[in-house]
Amino acid sequence: MFDKVKAILAKQLRKDPATITLETSIKKDLGADSIDILQLLMRIEDQYGIVIPDIALATFETVGDVVAYLEKQEQDAMS
Repeated sequence: MFDKVKAILAKQLRKDPATITLETSIKKDLGADSIDILQLLMRIEDQYGIVIPDIALATFETVGDVVAYLEKQEQDAMS
């Protein structure tokens, strides 16, 4: 899951994937603004066929936050 999110972020924000870790701040380290984050989430929603509520969106500060959310959604779907 991390590799997929990292690839999307790297491509969208034109960053070196090697510099992106779970602890990377989406806004501070990657320089993403609210539109970048919205586009990222739309790509993830399309790719995984899920809808990410606005309330969850507000909690995403690091790449790890996004990965943890997606892994939880995937796990819940399998239950």
